[in-house]
Amino acid sequence: FRISSMSKTEFNTVPEHPNFPDLETHTLGYWKEIDAFKTQLEKTKDLPPYTFYDGPPFATGLPHYGHICAGTIKDVVTRYAAQTGHYVERRFGWDCHGLPIEFEIDKEYNLKTREDVLKIGVDEYNKRCRAIVMKFAKEWEQIVSRLGRWIDFENDYKTMDVTFMESVWWVFKQMFDKGLVYRGAKVMPYSIGCSTVLSNFEAGQNFKDVQDASVFVGFPLVNEPATKLVAWTTTPWTLPSNLALCVNKDLEYVKIKDKKTEEVLILAKVRLGELYKKGDGYTILETFKGQALEGQEYTPLFNYFADRKADGAFKVLLGAHVTDDAGTGIVHTAPGFGADDYKICLEKGIIKPDSAPLPVDASGFFTEPVSDFAGKYIKDHATERAIIKNLKERNLLIHETQFMHAYPFCWRSETPLIYRAISSWFINVKAIKEDLLANNKKAYWVPAFAQEKRFHNWLENAEDWCFSRNRFWGNPIPLWVSEDFDEVVCVGSIAELQELSGVQNINDLHKEFVDKITIPSKKKPGTVLKRVDEVFDCWFESGSMPYAQVHYPFSMNEEEFQKRFPADFIGEGLDQTRGWFYTLNVIGTAVLNSNPYKNLIVNGLVLAADGKKMSKRLKN
Repeated sequence: FRISSMSKTEFNTVPEHPNFPDLETHTLGYWKEIDAFKTQLEKTKDLPPYTFYDGPPFATGLPHYGHICAGTIKDVVTRYAAQTGHYVERRFGWDCHGLPIEFEIDKEYNLKTREDVLKIGVDEYNKRCRAIVMKFAKEWEQIVSRLGRWIDFENDYKTMDVTFMESVWWVFKQMFDKGLVYRGAKVMPYSIGCSTVLSNFEAGQNFKDVQDASVFVGFPLVNEPATKLVAWTTTPWTLPSNLALCVNKDLEYVKIKDKKTEEVLILAKVRLGELYKKGDGYTILETFKGQALEGQEYTPLFNYFADRKADGAFKVLLGAHVTDDAGTGIVHTAPGFGADDYKICLEKGIIKPDSAPLPVDASGFFTEPVSDFAGKYIKDHATERAIIKNLKERNLLIHETQFMHAYPFCWRSETPLIYRAISSWFINVKAIKEDLLANNKKAYWVPAFAQEKRFHNWLENAEDWCFSRNRFWGNPIPLWVSEDFDEVVCVGSIAELQELSGVQNINDLHKEFVDKITIPSKKKPGTVLKRVDEVFDCWFESGSMPYAQVHYPFSMNEEEFQKRFPADFIGEGLDQTRGWFYTLNVIGTAVLNSNPYKNLIVNGLVLAADGKKMSKRLKN
């Protein structure tokens, strides 16, 4: 290398004990003096392009060794490409929207619920979010530059730029026009800490071993009040919402008499050991298959939703999801808070879409229908104890113990997730699954196992992507709808919104601006369409970056874009197989039926001293 302040003799002589920090400082100083990176770009601008996509981080914390590891790999590959006859544009990018930013504001201003945000106003809330987006941007530039990485911070892209946001709208409209977007009520992972639904891949990021109450509850049969069906749960807070019990038609069940309490109980024979560890303490009165229990009516534990009996609630249903490897072989079913629960109650006509009991607000507090516990936080130990005490006093608690298991927590707020039936917007990933699998094979991955096993398996089992978020600081989903959702208009550009609405000079697409804009209805003259409340999952934005960073198709024509797509190279850590790599592929396949990169390097994760993945969020 060449250092301007050193003599030729110094270059030919390697000191016995070189001072590497000094050498680095001299090198960086010289690169700055000759503007080395820009000079290289200028000298190679007429050469064939070698496209590199840089995944955008949040500037909500300082970079850690995980970023440094991936950044070094990216720098090595792009330098090599630049030195072998290519023009290699290297733009830094920033994730600007979503929970990481909102969570910082919520902590700073002690905002705990959605209502707290609405009180200060969405415009003020988003103003505060905007103010901290680039909080550590200068530190990022200093550290990345200190590492010797050549990347363009001056010509960076930000997901909150109106040009980026407009391209995201265009991407979404392509998917909408192909029929890949739908609205549905599903039981989804839900963060009560952030008051929003999460996607399945977000829910899988942060499991912790926790000890929960393990309760066995008796549901008295209507025609035999002295006989109780025994169900098991580790979520006592869902018991007030129970609408059914499920059994497996082929499992063997027993009616027993407890020798100590003289209670008559029904449960799966193979699960007797859950209640009777020593193998005795009971007398078997009768043995039968689960099929014999179908349609049996029981008395609900609570009367909050007693009126649902008219819809067929409080009966025993047959369900293939009931297994003999846990619990009692009888599954407590609360359709508002369980995917299997929701599915079977919908099939049996006990609930309709959007009609499952949901007596819990957006922040995890019981609401008025559950009058005895209204206002109590569902994951609070005291609430749990109050429910258990209530059951015990009415002789409905059969047994209680503790259960250690892995439980999902919100990756941002560190609060326990719940599963909750909620109306959301989805990308129909299953419809393009075969194309996803085929496109995955077109890229070259290092190491190969990450592509052939980890990523392939993830795609093979991919669920439809819930891309909507009930939040504020994000790119608004560009759907204008009638009150009954009978009329839906998808807007793909600023020009289109101006034409449809009659509003001119739109220069900001954030929620506080576009929510004021209405579109005249074509189906019902005299009425207007309003934008749906939700914003995009920020992963949708980062997955749209190949198009949005160049404002395609608005500021770059098709010919120029095709020279840069798919990327010749990307690289990130192993965790991105369920994050950025996944969203890039779903969007690339849905929009252009193309894998969005040709070559990919997956680096391992750098762990902190505590053995956890290094994270800006954990500050470890």
